[in-house]
Amino acid sequence: MPRPSSAKASPLKSIFIVSSGNFLEMYDFMVFGYYAKAIGATFFPAQNESASILLSLMTFGAGFLMRPVGALVLGAYMDRHGRRRGLLLTLALMGVGTLSIACMPSYAQIGIFAPLLILAGRLIQGLSAGVEVGGVSVYLAELASPNNRGFYVAWQSASQQVAVVFAALIGLALSYMLPPTEIASWGWRIPFFIGSALLPFLFVIRGMLQEDVSALEESRPDMKAIFTTVADHAGVILLGALMAVMTTVFFYMITAYTPTYGNSVLKLSAPSAMTVTLCVGLLNFAMLPTMGALSDRIGRTPLLIGSALLAIMTGYPALAWLTSDPSFGRLLGVELWLALVYAAYNGAMVVHLAEVMPARARTAGFSLAYSLATAIFGGFTPALSTYLIARSGNPAMPGVWLSFAAVISLAATLLLARSKQKAFRDRPLPLGSEKRDGKLK
Repeated sequence: MPRPSSAKASPLKSIFIVSSGNFLEMYDFMVFGYYAKAIGATFFPAQNESASILLSLMTFGAGFLMRPVGALVLGAYMDRHGRRRGLLLTLALMGVGTLSIACMPSYAQIGIFAPLLILAGRLIQGLSAGVEVGGVSVYLAELASPNNRGFYVAWQSASQQVAVVFAALIGLALSYMLPPTEIASWGWRIPFFIGSALLPFLFVIRGMLQEDVSALEESRPDMKAIFTTVADHAGVILLGALMAVMTTVFFYMITAYTPTYGNSVLKLSAPSAMTVTLCVGLLNFAMLPTMGALSDRIGRTPLLIGSALLAIMTGYPALAWLTSDPSFGRLLGVELWLALVYAAYNGAMVVHLAEVMPARARTAGFSLAYSLATAIFGGFTPALSTYLIARSGNPAMPGVWLSFAAVISLAATLLLARSKQKAFRDRPLPLGSEKRDGKLK
């Protein structure tokens, strides 16, 4: 039987339901990043610690290579069969990847099969994640009215911050309950098992998603039409991918990489680095919806340009100041500043990306753009930062990478701003709530 229209559900309930699975995706990614050192020692033993960590972080990044595939295949599935069915499928795939990593025997037990199977688990997670952000963002964008769309869509990113906070709290608890040797040996698996245990609850929550099936039946494109639409709008999708570079690079720098950076590079205690990550998640949770609402008031482009300029000017100087005399207070101050810049940019970027995508392939187009940015740039930020530090001997080098990402996104934002009117006139169909009597409101 057709489900009732999502308009009958309360906005807060709809946001909570659709964001629940997004929480699991980001939680699993954060846990892998937090325990990269222990995972490296378990599955990627090497002659020195840096090489082991690098192999672990490369595997973390490899999962992002599957995101463009998931974006196209699963995004087209959602555009064809509906957001609800697609989001349930992505949650199932994410659960398979998480459980496989939690249960995997070590390299000492099964040899080369251990790292290969861990890589397979990451690829499955990457396939699922390729459309998760896009599916949730598009669902929220289509649920909202034009004057509060930024606020609604920002809750997709805010739900990721809940995962950051939750994972950091578990990490802090483990650091006080278990000695470092036991965490490195087996304790790192506990957060993955916790994520797996949440799956039944998340399936129940996400199964409550409501969708206007009658509207879906009226405009259900087939797979060929979706892929054709994506190809026809390759220019917009490519610019969207470049616009998303800063978001993905900053996010994985200030969340997934912070515990490893603080502990292995700055030589701070593991609880100190995890506490900083916790504070970053709390700040972003508050600021992302705030910045999304601000973009509804002043427009997307001013926020995008202003925050990108701040990133360019402060990325390296902030890291240089931090590494000149590493301390908990300096790490906290720098990470909170970078988090604020990230929140200002992301609060406008995600909703803007949804708005410029063609309506007949909005999920596939959004997901492909975001996934390309993550696969090529953001997902490898921890590994690249580790490599740059090892190669140069300068622990502030990740700041150069942050500023470089901001330059790319600023250029894409300016190009999209110039072509925005033409894009709305000639290419994408408007979001449903913007179309009245054939005219854009």
